[in-house]
Amino acid sequence: MTRVERWEKRAEVPLLLLATAFLVAYAWPVLDPRLDRDLRTFLAVVSWTVYAAFAIDLLIRLALADERGRYALSHWYDLILLAAPLLRPLRSLRLLALVRVLERSAGNTLAGRAAVYVGSIVAAAVGLGALAVLDAEHGAADANITSFGDALWWASTTVTTVGYGDHFPVTTEGRLVAVVLMFVGIGLVGAATATAAAWLVRRTEADERAPRSDEFADQ
Repeated sequence: MTRVERWEKRAEVPLLLLATAFLVAYAWPVLDPRLDRDLRTFLAVVSWTVYAAFAIDLLIRLALADERGRYALSHWYDLILLAAPLLRPLRSLRLLALVRVLERSAGNTLAGRAAVYVGSIVAAAVGLGALAVLDAEHGAADANITSFGDALWWASTTVTTVGYGDHFPVTTEGRLVAVVLMFVGIGLVGAATATAAAWLVRRTEADERAPRSDEFADQ
């Protein structure tokens, strides 16, 4: 086990706890726009503090890597996810950093259980996508995604690639969230199809072996 892998194992539980705090601190003001100003400020501090912890985790992994340049290139998406939200129009994309933390942990704990893994990612993509687009759209004058219910419906139709078009983002930030969710949806549809196909193959092979076992038992 490499130094990076040892660090990831030690940091897994703390990062999951921080990710939970991050999600609460981010989602609460989005779902309750009339939140008390002092509480909103506190939650913003918590959100950015946890986000900084994600950045520190990445810096530690880079420092522990044997070949830092190669590690940075192979984890370019982590660098982009942590850097992009520092730009004001992309702040709702902080949720993508949370997705990376959850996905890293799920990849370690759910290995070999593809159906559970895919289902968890679908639920996370829909829920976090709904939060992100509502955060981006709620202040726009001509927005048609104005409640969490609208956002959840939009995220569900987008991630499943159905796209009815009754709700859609009108802001640049909301459209960027939509693009990310579209690509996630395409990947999830492929993963779900592959999971179903693998299950059918295993089931068919098991059915084919079963009669032969019975024949040997009779002999």
